[in-house]
Amino acid sequence: MSTLEPERGLGTGTLVEPVPQVSSGDGDHERYAHYVQKDKIMESALSGTPVVALCGKVWVPGRDPKKYPVCPMCKEIFEGIDKPQGGDGEQ
Repeated sequence: MSTLEPERGLGTGTLVEPVPQVSSGDGDHERYAHYVQKDKIMESALSGTPVVALCGKVWVPGRDPKKYPVCPMCKEIFEGIDKPQGGDGEQ
């Protein structure tokens, strides 16, 4: 057995969560305006911390979202938030 390989079958391990990739000015976030919690936008504007859109995109906002179409995935998620699950939509 190599010293670089961990022993197998011991039943212990560490789960490593992937670090989100923060964009610095490229990618589809420039093609779309994304939905983000309003308080997170203000926090990001003050501190420069990245925000997470409903669709999962992570970036530091810096462009006027009114110049871009709404992200289709964010829009779909947002429209489904307040709708009742199942049924024909009537209450």
